[in-house]
Amino acid sequence: MRISGDHPMNRRAIPALLLLLAACGGQSDPAENPPERATPTPTEPVSIIRADIEEAAEIPLEPLDVTIGFPDGGVELDDKAVSALEELMQSRQQRENVPIILGGHSDAGGRDEVNQRVSRQRAEAVAAWLMEHGVAEDRITVIAFGEQNPIQPNALPDGSPNEVGRAANRRVVVRLAVPEGVTVSPETTPEPNAAGEPAN
Repeated sequence: MRISGDHPMNRRAIPALLLLLAACGGQSDPAENPPERATPTPTEPVSIIRADIEEAAEIPLEPLDVTIGFPDGGVELDDKAVSALEELMQSRQQRENVPIILGGHSDAGGRDEVNQRVSRQRAEAVAAWLMEHGVAEDRITVIAFGEQNPIQPNALPDGSPNEVGRAANRRVVVRLAVPEGVTVSPETTPEPNAAGEPAN
């Protein structure tokens, strides 16, 4: 039996078939269209080198006092005195060319005028050594105190001479008089090498 296109059943079936095909055509195979992945936003590289490295803050430069002893009397510099002066020459205060005040002192064993003269001669001996090693004369001031400012008693409680105290009082105090407000950059210490010695 033939069914022609004009049959009422055919007219109803065609629209239904079209709807079914349209519904099937709107769905796609998940395997054919995988889900999109978010593309990471590129980040700009960050430099580890600071563009605004700050200079090290300056620090105050303090005055420096060094005592040069004359324990055996006289006005000659002994080996210990020379060693102390050599160390002083390496100080930051000396390298900054600050004023130098030399205070000469004596014990109380002699007359006042003798003690005054000897204390000046001791200070002048230190001044001569400094000038021989490059210190400008106009930086140096010499003051003779004689026996006025002992650091230890010149006599024992029973009135006898205190030889240890008198030896300590025979001295020159070297003061590197840094003016108030002077600042300097901190000095850096070289990193030690593998042998534990500072690198050159």
